[in-house]
Amino acid sequence: MEQRTGFVEFDGRRIAYATVGEGPMLVMPSWWVSHLVEDWTDPGFREFVEPLAHRYRVVRYDRLGTGLSDRERPADTLDYEVELLEAVVDELSPSSLSLLGMSCGACASAVYAVRHPELVDRVVLFGAYANGRALGPADALAAMVELVRSAWGLGSQMLVDVFNPNAPPAQRRAMAAYQRAAATPETAAELLRLVFDYDVRDALSAMSVPTLVVHRERDRAIPVRAGQEVAGLVAAADFVTVPGDAHLPWHGDVAGSVAAVASFLGVPQPARVAPPEGVGELSEREREVLRLVAEGLSDSEIAERLVLSPHTVHRHVANIRRKLGLRSRSAAAAAAARAGLI
Repeated sequence: MEQRTGFVEFDGRRIAYATVGEGPMLVMPSWWVSHLVEDWTDPGFREFVEPLAHRYRVVRYDRLGTGLSDRERPADTLDYEVELLEAVVDELSPSSLSLLGMSCGACASAVYAVRHPELVDRVVLFGAYANGRALGPADALAAMVELVRSAWGLGSQMLVDVFNPNAPPAQRRAMAAYQRAAATPETAAELLRLVFDYDVRDALSAMSVPTLVVHRERDRAIPVRAGQEVAGLVAAADFVTVPGDAHLPWHGDVAGSVAAVASFLGVPQPARVAPPEGVGELSEREREVLRLVAEGLSDSEIAERLVLSPHTVHRHVANIRRKLGLRSRSAAAAAAARAGLI
């Protein structure tokens, strides 16, 4: 699928937005920091969005100060973020829309749904929370913000530990670099502070549209109890937990994320891809090498980890690819994930 981008003016600044697919509109209010172009190069992100885009015109945008949007941003509030969302929607002029709000984007979704009940058909809240100040002790939340502001390299790595703790090393490095590309340290810190300032308990209690609340069972960024609170505040909301500890739906078990929202959004359930034939024929050593390939390690790094020669590791990788009928290391990594080896 191709992504189409455009800009809308808001408060004298340019907001970048992107659309994928055709059909009724599904808006994903922006999360903490994003980058429309970098997102679309991420296979996991596309694995999550493309099934939705088979039925919907999926709309995303970068908040002021992030991604392709103008990088200068004023000090703002949740109301300002909702007005930004309204500007993007008004630019596209839908007759109706659905909302898929993730993390802090769920807060903007709740307020928007209350302000525009005649326009919103349904709402999905994934990894949501009602009160940011309840996410941890005040001094711990302040320390996270200050680390991002003063040491963005360390801060971005710390947030990877929170958002996607079991990601393979290569994915962890890519995610940390993505965050740094999406926003400056000052902007990232200010937006993180806003995350902890949001309180949408009143808005959630006033929501009247059909709502699905989805939360990963071991989410470290937003504990599952926060999702339970959200579901308890929204009248007649359905609450679904899914396995895993990654915060955003395009990390971890992406197919499971799609499956969790598919029925509610009227999207066909994704087919579960079986592991390729031949995994059971791998030796214990080959399975061990395959696990490390899936973690993003090079042959030399695997050799050091297993106390083998690089030549021996290279031979193991070649044998693995031959037995599984795979053409690349990335395909071998995907096979390891489907086989439950990581």
